Order: sequence, then C-alpha cells, then structure tokens
Amino acid sequence: MTHPFTGAGVALITPFNEDMSVDYSALERLVEDQISGGIDYLVVLGTTGETPALSDEEKKEIVRFVIEKNAGRLKIVVGIGSNNTLALVHSIQNYNFEGIDAILSVTPYYNKPTQEGLFQHFKAVVEASPVPVILYNVPGRTGVNMEAETTLRIARLSEKVVGIKEACGVLAQFTKIINEAPSYFKVISGDDGLTLPSIVIGSIGVISVIANALPKKLSQLTRASLEGNMPLATQLHLEMAEMLKLIFKEGSPAGVKALMEIMGTVKNQVRLPNVPVSAATFSLIENELKLIN
Repeated sequence: MTHPFTGAGVALITPFNEDMSVDYSALERLVEDQISGGIDYLVVLGTTGETPALSDEEKKEIVRFVIEKNAGRLKIVVGIGSNNTLALVHSIQNYNFEGIDAILSVTPYYNKPTQEGLFQHFKAVVEASPVPVILYNVPGRTGVNMEAETTLRIARLSEKVVGIKEACGVLAQFTKIINEAPSYFKVISGDDGLTLPSIVIGSIGVISVIANALPKKLSQLTRASLEGNMPLATQLHLEMAEMLKLIFKEGSPAGVKALMEIMGTVKNQVRLPNVPVSAATFSLIENELKLIN
C-alpha cells in the first residue's frame, strides 16, 4: 500500500501585497501552479509560510482559502505546532479539521526540552489529534534535535503517527529511523538538497521550499528518485544544487520569494523580522535562473 504522503509536498509560502496584507490572488495562482506542476500534496502554515508572523485570523483564512481553491484535488497538511503543550492540545481539540488530511507538528522551540519532554509533548499531540500526525524535526530553527530513538518511541505510539519531516541534515539519523520504524511510519526529507540521497536510503519524498517556484522540476526529481531513474534524478539534483544554496543563503522564505519575483509569480515581500535578500544575492539568483531554465 502506498503511503498517503509519498512524493513531493510543497511548503507553501504566504504571498504578501506591498502593504503586507495577504495576497490571495497570488496564493490562488500558487495553488494552481503546484497542481499543474505535479506536486503531490500541499503543506499550509509551515515555516516557509512565515506562520509566526501571521495573525490567528489570517491563519484560519489562509487554510480555508487553500482548501476551497484546492477543491479536493490534492491532500492538505496543516502546520499546527507550539512550544506550549497545553495550549497546543487545546487548539487541536477545538480545530476545524474539515478538508485537512494531516497535521505537521514541529518540535517545541525555545524551551529546549529533553528527549523525554519531546516524547511527552508529542504523546499529548497524538492523543488529541483526530487526523494523522507528521512530526517535524528542524533543529536549526528550534534549538533542539529530536534524536532517532525519540522519534521511534513516538512512532510506536499509534498508527496515527504516519511520518516525520526530518530536517536535521544528518543521513545517519534518517537511516536509523528508516531501518527501525513501524511499517506505517515513513521519513520525509525536510531539506530540498537531500531529496535524492534520502530517497536512495528509503525516505518517501520531500516537503519542499523550492517547489513554490519550480514545482515541475522538483516533482520530476522526486518521481525519478522514487522510480529508481538515477540518471534523470542525478541530472535534476545537480541542475538545482546551486539554486538551492542561493535561496537559503539569506534565510527562507526570503530567497524563494526573490526567485519567484524574478519569475513574475509573487511580490518580493516578507514580514518582519524577515527581510528581503540583499541586492547581491538577488542578482546571483537571477543569473542562476537563466542557467537552469
């Protein structure tokens, strides 16, 4: 049986107008671009969506809007995480999950919990959630790495825990989880640059940033990797390698939004405390785009 989140997911950006309001016209175009580009599922309100800079009302409206425009065509994952476990459980218990296929829940940030603290946090999340849960480990942003043993403990709690978006950047950690996880629990790369190597060792795909701008190329890379078409997968991996460095050079999603402005798909607007990339990096991204098109 194919895992429901096999393939290429996209961590959707939140497009903004010049007055910093949400640009819903651009968001609608973005959803359509992802679907026509071959992306397998949409991830709303992730890190790439600048979720910490959105109001509660904006978050609700963005989820509602994406569900409406998607119209059941792709699966939808919504980011629901917090460093306040009790508040997160309350939020999940009172959330409207209509049209939502799973949640993506990040490790608690700033608190720097122990591994036992991480386990107890996610145990509470899993018990509260009525939909499948994808864990999200991104130590570069949260200040804590959820070790493979802890991930496996959580995975064994319930078949409701279907996978992890692993963004630790350490393939040895991927490998241990892949080798020892229950059959229903899969690893998804949280790093675009590790899409190919992680699939080679057994991950089922990626939740991507660059797919916002290049959905067709990213979905082709993921599909070729999963199908074992190594010549094509390697070609696409190498084609995008430099662009991936550039879009993360000054933080995400500033880099991918710069790329998308160059392509004419969204305005180069990010909310503070994020700022747009420098003119020098913008120029590098512009030049690199000419080479890969």
